[in-house]
Formats: sequence, C-alpha cells, structure tokens
Amino acid sequence: MAINLQKGQKIDIGLTQMSVGLGWNPNEGTGAAFDLDASAFMIDANRQIPAEPYFVFYGNTDSPDTALHHTGDDPTGGNATKGDDESITVDLSKVDEKIQEILFVVTIHDAGGRKQNFGQVRDSYIRIVDTTTGNEVAKYELGEDFSIETAVEFGRLYKRDGNWKFEASGIGYKEDLAFFLAKYYSGQIIK
Repeated sequence: MAINLQKGQKIDIGLTQMSVGLGWNPNEGTGAAFDLDASAFMIDANRQIPAEPYFVFYGNTDSPDTALHHTGDDPTGGNATKGDDESITVDLSKVDEKIQEILFVVTIHDAGGRKQNFGQVRDSYIRIVDTTTGNEVAKYELGEDFSIETAVEFGRLYKRDGNWKFEASGIGYKEDLAFFLAKYYSGQIIK
C-alpha cells in the first residue's frame, strides 16, 4: 500500500529503479492552456549541478550517467486521466558517485505572460512508482498550499549514509525555471 506523504515527511526509498511521476489538472475557465514542466536537478556536495547535462528536463531528456530519463513534455496536463502527465525514470544504481541529491521541480511555462499560478491548478501530485512491479510506493498531493506561486519544489531524493531517501519538500516560489538554474548551476548555459 502506498504512503500518503505530508509536507516535509521523509521516507527510506528502498528501491533502485523507479518512476517519479507528476500530475495535475487545470481549473476550468482559466484562459490559456497550462503547460507545467517537470525538471530534475542532480546536485553534488556543493549544492550545485556539476555540469549542464545534469539538469534533466524536456529539452535534455537523459542525464550523462543514464540514471535519469525524462519521458517527454505534456503541454496540456491531459494525460492525468490515464496516468502521470510527466515522469522521470530513475535508476539509482547508475547515479554518478558525485551526486548527493536529485531535486524535482515543476514550473508553469510562461506563467507571467499567461497570468497563471498554482492556485489555478488542481489535483497536483508527485508519486514514486516501483518500475519493476508497477506499484505506487508513495504519493504527495499539493492540495491548496500554493495560490500565487509559479514554481514548486515538489520533492527530492537524497543520499544519507549510502542509502537513498525521499523528502516531500513542497516549497513554492514566484519564479521560473531560470531561477533554479541560477541557484544550482554556476556555469554557462548553452542555448
């Protein structure tokens, strides 16, 4: 049976291969279509991504160690009726030794231009699925916590004493993806 996580709750993951899935539904009558984007930042002991390819998103679907794979962009949130809108598969056995944390972030594409925020999104969640069995292991539902935010740090996998754990972070920001890149990457972004 899956664990329903609360904000800040931490669990031992106990898996090597998993899918981190994200889902959402836009509220009706909010105007322009919602395009939520899932991203993963593979962070080292200095709290930085060691190189640009360790930032995994719809434009860079695979990490250089092949531990993470983004399954693709869903620009509408329309997949939720049959599964996760966007997902990132994770194989912890392949994660580069220097990586200590994998941060999962969801941003609203062009939130400022479209005048959108997470207050206009319902049923948003992050869940961990054991890819060997297909069973949901844990789920964190955002609820009504973020009324004006345009980005949310949903959760993170982190290494402690050689074991991987998961924390349901649930931290909201009035920022875009560029904010997270500036925070976690000090190198030059190649466009």
